[in-house]
Order: sequence, then structure tokens, then C-alpha cells
Amino acid sequence: MTTQRIDIAIVGGGLVGSALAWGMRALGPRLAVLDASDAHAASQGNFGLVWAQGKGLGMPAYVGWTIGSARAWPQLAHELRTHAGVDVALEQTGGLHPCLSQREMESRADRLERLHAQAGVERCDVRMLTRDEALARLPALGPDVAGGSFGALDGHCNPLRLLAALRTGLRRAGVVRTHCRVEAMAPSADGFRLLTDRGEVAAERVVVAAGRGTQRLAGMVGLSVPLVENSGEVLVLERMRRFLPFALETIRQTDEGAVLLGDSHEPRTDAALDVAVLGAIARRALRVIPALASAQVVRAWAASRVLTPDGFPVYAQSAAYPGAFAVACHSGVTLAAAHALELAPAILGGSLPAALAPFASGRFDHVRAAA
Repeated sequence: MTTQRIDIAIVGGGLVGSALAWGMRALGPRLAVLDASDAHAASQGNFGLVWAQGKGLGMPAYVGWTIGSARAWPQLAHELRTHAGVDVALEQTGGLHPCLSQREMESRADRLERLHAQAGVERCDVRMLTRDEALARLPALGPDVAGGSFGALDGHCNPLRLLAALRTGLRRAGVVRTHCRVEAMAPSADGFRLLTDRGEVAAERVVVAAGRGTQRLAGMVGLSVPLVENSGEVLVLERMRRFLPFALETIRQTDEGAVLLGDSHEPRTDAALDVAVLGAIARRALRVIPALASAQVVRAWAASRVLTPDGFPVYAQSAAYPGAFAVACHSGVTLAAAHALELAPAILGGSLPAALAPFASGRFDHVRAAA
């Protein structure tokens, strides 16, 4: 790759970087996505939920941000179908968080009440269902299910098709996508210079959305984004006759009939399978839907994800170098619509809106000071 000069370079070609690029695709070849293609990244191992309920306790701004993205998802799916020719199998028929005891029911209800009691929070369309109400919606539920919470905005899609659709659409729009690793970045007189293993890129603006590489690269342009790694595992069962009319938080049926069970949250950096964790996932799933006992396991996978210390996204713009931005987020599917339809246009405009101020990385200054 010879030296190129472009308007915006997005470092990271996973779901987050690709969704941002989708919202900027009108730039065509003046936009470049620099993709290291980490095979174990969350973009390739995502469970596929579009999920709003229960998110945002401790950060009211995240409640509205998630709800807004869920509401915008049909527009994103339509754009991808129209401009990329790919159906991402979006289904937003609601979602159930099942509870396996009365204690779990009380804990869930308390969490939702505290979440919606936060100042300035829009109440999400979610309500607690009794066991009878849950059974009326899903007769396959097992005797251990005491009820649960049902979110009307929730749903799921095919995350692999989503990533493929974004990349196909970007290619059709003329956006440059290069498989390379960004080794270093530095401000320059007219923007930024990025040194990659395939050459040098000169860009007026840069957006770092590189997953586990974000912390290292963002620091080169005056941004501090603390991250921790986490691993998740998923079990895939054989294709079955359609029996799930909506997604459950840890069980979903794809448009092709396969049933996915997951996903776990393990504080480790590798993406290795753990039989004990897979067993725990399977046992809980069988308590929720006993009929799955006769289904054959086809495969299992593990993928690593990165999270901020408080679990909420980071959307940051460098004070020292205003043309540099960083994005870190582990809900790449749920927030894809917000990233493409709201965040990307803001970055194109040159600055982040005041509404995203709560997501700035400055909220972790105390973490850095303690370190």
C-alpha cells in the first residue's frame, strides 16, 4: 500500500468501525477503513441480540441511547437491504428475560424499577410477566420459569450477515477497505499520519474503533480509553422447526432454524472454550426450555470482547487534536443503528454532540489517577 491521503480514516473494521463507515459512506474513496481482521474478535462471535431492556443502570444517558438505536434498527436494516442487497434477518418481535425463581423475579423487577427511576430516563417499553403470562406467549417454557421481563423493542438479527452487509455496501459505495495493522499514529500539520504494516496513510481526521487495540492507539492522539477484556461462549444446536416467536436473552432461534445458547461473561483475555462454562449455559437453557434436551449440539465458539471499566461505551474527541475520535463499545449489534445514523454524521460534522458528553472517557480519570 503506497501513501494515501484521505478525509477520514477509521481504524477498525469490525461491527463498530463498519457501522460508523456506513454512516459516512457518501465520502466514497475519501473514507478508508483500516482493518486488522482479528479472527477472535466479538464481531465474528456476537450473539446477535438487538436488546434495550435492562440497560443503563448507573448511566441514564445510556438508556435513551440504547432505546433510540433499537427504534432506528428497522431503518438500518432497510438501508442494508436496499444498498447492500443483504437481508440481515432483523426480527423485533420483543424479547424475554426469563427468571427461574421468585427471588430472580423480585431482583429483576427491582433492577428495572431503579433503572427507570433515574433522573431524565425515558421509560422503556418493558414489563414484568407472571408465569401464566409468559406461558401464554411461549408455551415451551419449563416448570422452573417463574416469569420474566418482556421488552417490546427487543429482538435479534444475524450478526455475520450484518457485518457482511456493511462491508458489501461500503465496497459498493467506493469506500477503501484495507487489511492492515496500524502500528502508530501521530498528528501532522494537516491532520494525522498513520503508519501501517502496508504503508502510510495521511488523513484529515481519524476514528479509532479498533476493539482491543483502541486503548493503545487512542493514546497516540491524546485520548485515554481504559479497557478490560472479557470472553464469551456460545453453543449452537441443530436446526429445528420454528418454535421461538421472539428472542430470549440467552436463547434465540435464527431465521434458518438453528438455536443459539449463550452468552457468558468471563473475565479473561483468551478465546478458549471452557467445558464447565458451556455446561452451565446448557443447564440453564434446559431449565428454561426443557424440549431442547433432544437437540444435538452442532458446534460451540468463544470470542473475546473489550469493555470499559463501567461497561458503558466511550465516545471521545481529543481536546489536544480535535480531529481525532475514539469509540469503544461491546454492544456492537444493538448500537449499530445509533453508530451509523447518529454518531457517524456527528463525526462527519467535526464534533460530538452535547448529548454524548456522559460517554466521554474523562469519567475514568479517577481510575487512571489510582493506577
